[in-house]
Amino acid sequence: MSKIRVVLIEDSIVALEILQRLINSSTEAEVVGTATDGVRGLEVIAKTDPDVICTDLQMPNMDGLEFTKAVMKQFPRPVLVISNAVHPHDIDNIFNLMQAGALDFFPKPTSGTATDYARLRDTLITKIKVLASKRV
Repeated sequence: MSKIRVVLIEDSIVALEILQRLINSSTEAEVVGTATDGVRGLEVIAKTDPDVICTDLQMPNMDGLEFTKAVMKQFPRPVLVISNAVHPHDIDNIFNLMQAGALDFFPKPTSGTATDYARLRDTLITKIKVLASKRV
């Protein structure tokens, strides 16, 4: 079975590295491209043809909301928003992102124990697997 192809769009180099390690440590998904803003993200998507796109909300040049809208127009596919601004109390952000076409949300990892890391990886990979099965 082939791995789920994921593109990561994240302006924080540290968060990008953590997310890439989480996804690549799975046997079911792999990161096929990364970018640090939405403008570059669209270029990476065109080159890599991913199954799922994971994006931050707050980024320079093109934020996650505008990026999600652009993805739905140009390359419709499942979008998972990974951000500090998508916790359950961030209703406005979540609503706007869902209207734009995002299918799911995942709070950005903040803790660093091995147990937390494994739990985060499992949750993230489960979300990616579910999204990969969706038609957009």
